[in-house]
Amino acid sequence: MDRPTLEVADIFRRYGAVSREEASPSLSTAQRRVMAAIETCRTAALGGHVEQCDTCGQQRIAYNSCRNRHCPKCQALARAAWVEHRTAELLECDYFHVVFTVPEPIAAIALQNKRLVYGILFRATAQTLQTIAADPQHLGAAIGFFAVLHTWGQTLVHHPHLHCVVPGGGLSPDGTRWIASRPGFFLPVRVLSRLFRRLLLEQLDTAFEAGTLHFGGTLRALEDRRAWTRYLAPMRHTDWVVYAKRPFAGPPQVLDYVGRYTHRVAISNDRVRDIEHDQVRFTYKDSRADPPQAPKTMTLAATEFIRRFLWHVLPSGFHRIRYYGFLGPRHRAEKLTRCRQLLGSTPSITTPADPLGPTDDPTRGDPRTRVSPRLCTACGLGHLIVIERLPPGRHVSTIPDTS
Repeated sequence: MDRPTLEVADIFRRYGAVSREEASPSLSTAQRRVMAAIETCRTAALGGHVEQCDTCGQQRIAYNSCRNRHCPKCQALARAAWVEHRTAELLECDYFHVVFTVPEPIAAIALQNKRLVYGILFRATAQTLQTIAADPQHLGAAIGFFAVLHTWGQTLVHHPHLHCVVPGGGLSPDGTRWIASRPGFFLPVRVLSRLFRRLLLEQLDTAFEAGTLHFGGTLRALEDRRAWTRYLAPMRHTDWVVYAKRPFAGPPQVLDYVGRYTHRVAISNDRVRDIEHDQVRFTYKDSRADPPQAPKTMTLAATEFIRRFLWHVLPSGFHRIRYYGFLGPRHRAEKLTRCRQLLGSTPSITTPADPLGPTDDPTRGDPRTRVSPRLCTACGLGHLIVIERLPPGRHVSTIPDTS
């Protein structure tokens, strides 16, 4: 795969200092760390090593990656490793993709209270799915699923929503039967939407009463109880967007989905088209176009591009992928074994050993082809051996840098 000519890192390196000056002191510590990580990723600042082919003698420099979860260059193998672990958990049943999103006024509160409101979003979503699924009028089963938080839209606007991948069925209350959902149908989205709306607003109101929500800028007036009540009132009577996409065609499609969605960042490098006259031009898909159209192009001032990108930096230690029900970490192995027994199946996919080895840089190589990054690209036969370590800050210019 060809490397993009321009990268998000190029934008940060050129305009990061200006953005820091304009945004300070509103930048959080986490945002400053992400900026520094992206700017120095795979540069001499982080150190690296010199490699030499054991067959043809070709040498190359490989600078270290930042391994930050918000960096567009540092997700490929982390994503592949996560998918490998999930393959062993697939069941022989239908799988559904359910998306929960919040109205823009709630998103505005979340932007100023990320850890708290994103946590409420996870809890309300999990309670909604598990409650409706357990209702005998719908499925009457204890389900399992995982949820992935995305906070962005295609144009880098703040748009928090959860993608949930759910097996089409669950365990009966006494654990003696597998109860399958109807073919092509999981749970009624209108019922999900209304319960989700009630639970999330209740938990937001509880947080307000506890004084744990903080407001600034245009939202500062919400510190007053009456203003807060007026702000929430319209959202109690509007339909919230919860939708179920078409069922997955089978386990391979589930894996393709999770591989594309779980470790995404706000924008990938291949969407950046050019940087000219302090402007960044990038492509995006218009999700509202019907029928779907070719990608469109948007232009933003470089500092505005960085500002929007930083909206999507998560609080330190915040888990953006979470597991529930029989996929919860505490009893996952036991519950999955029981599910397979009731489905009359055995694990059909095993987790392969990692052919790259523990010493390989986890951001290099193509996880889809599993081609070892140690293979020499010059001769195609030999393997690259580390012959010299480069400490941080040491730049070597005598050998082409192909890291």
